Amino acid sequence: MMVGRFMILVDVTIVFVAYPTIMAGLNARYDSVIWVTSAYLLAYAVPLLVAGRLGDRVGPKNLYLIGLAVFTVASLWCGLSGTLHMLIAARVLQGVGAALLTPPTLSTITQIFPPERRGVALSVWGAVGALATLVGPLAGGLLVAALGWQWIFFVNVPIGIVGLALAVRWIPVLPTHPHRFDLVSMGLSGAGMFLIVFALQEGQRASWATWIWAMIVGGVGLMAVLVYWESANTREPLIPLEIFSDRNFALCNLGGAVVLFIGTALMLPAIFFAQAACGLSPLRSALLVMPISIVTVLLAPGVGKIVDRSHPRLVIGFGFSVLAIALTWLSTEMSPTTPIWRLVVPISAIGVGMAFVVLSLTATATRNLPPHHAGAGSGVYNATQQLGAALGSAGMAAFMTSRISDVMPMSAGVHSPAAQGGPGTAIQLPELLRAPFSTAMSQSMLLPAFVALFGVVAALFMVGFGASAIAREPLKTGADD
Repeated sequence: MMVGRFMILVDVTIVFVAYPTIMAGLNARYDSVIWVTSAYLLAYAVPLLVAGRLGDRVGPKNLYLIGLAVFTVASLWCGLSGTLHMLIAARVLQGVGAALLTPPTLSTITQIFPPERRGVALSVWGAVGALATLVGPLAGGLLVAALGWQWIFFVNVPIGIVGLALAVRWIPVLPTHPHRFDLVSMGLSGAGMFLIVFALQEGQRASWATWIWAMIVGGVGLMAVLVYWESANTREPLIPLEIFSDRNFALCNLGGAVVLFIGTALMLPAIFFAQAACGLSPLRSALLVMPISIVTVLLAPGVGKIVDRSHPRLVIGFGFSVLAIALTWLSTEMSPTTPIWRLVVPISAIGVGMAFVVLSLTATATRNLPPHHAGAGSGVYNATQQLGAALGSAGMAAFMTSRISDVMPMSAGVHSPAAQGGPGTAIQLPELLRAPFSTAMSQSMLLPAFVALFGVVAALFMVGFGASAIAREPLKTGADD
């Protein structure tokens, strides 16, 4: 299962390095090409709630196989795309495949490993994600430089085929639960998330017109109606709200959205700064951000043991605090004349914060989930994470556009990058424009730094393991079932 998880997370980070080359190859604006990620993340987030319940019904193994097959076919389509619109459509299908195969990975761990051993198992789950973010930018830089941006998608095809063969042979068949499908909740959650993310993505380009704000208000309203519907639904709801009676699960969902917002948002200004302002190649820009993943992978085993023995408030609060400080520090260092080593140090500190946050949040969120809610809990947790990632991509696109508009003239050429570079090369800004562009990217980095503070607040209200009533009640219900 880690093969599939590795693939879908690589496919998020591998695209960041290829952005400038895709822009040049498809003659796209940077605020349009960001939809290559936003569409993927949105299509990933929307079906996750349904996928969690579907996994409980058809079995984690079957759902995983379907999702991996869809993702592999969509990867081939992405590589064959000749226009930006076709690429975005293929990325939507990729997102659907990723949504189907994600919940089974977490729910299977929840059902196989007892709570006292789950922290170490989830540290492997988290380390695979960190390794994917390590391999993604590096592989992207190498493939783009050597073969072209299309190969960042073609490379998924043989890996997907091998992953399918391994999954058929090794993934166990687990018990299923005959859950109903709440079509009203599916419609409300999908429409609400789409309206919010689309409005944030297009807000700056539409000058934050009235219809943009109407979409945001409408999306928030639909999500509020979803919560009311789930609480009033006397039949089986899509989201069993009793799982939120576990305070840590509820707070970890907030924390998960925050950390994915940060992880997605920080990559956009970092990569554009490295290539457009510093003149680094796609490969060298990938190497610049690699310390985040390297540090996370190295710390994963130790953090997994700490999670099993320590109060989550301390571990998660420490991680988010380090993230806020490191992101602010990086913002102050982002200048075209800054030596590389002065950028690497705060980037490495971001990796420290990520290690403590990502691994701790997952273990804390799932620790008290009973087996019959494993799929739903996994779907909710992954959905909030991917919603945070989609909001990070859309929110950063709007914020970057705002900062660039304030510090640079619109005739600077940043909005027409195809004229600045070619396939396999980075966008090169004229020397005169590198300083103001760096200022815009530096200011943009303060957005994820601010959002990290919400994670610190969430950590303050977490309780120790065994303090939640849901840890006892669902076990009794499961025994009755």
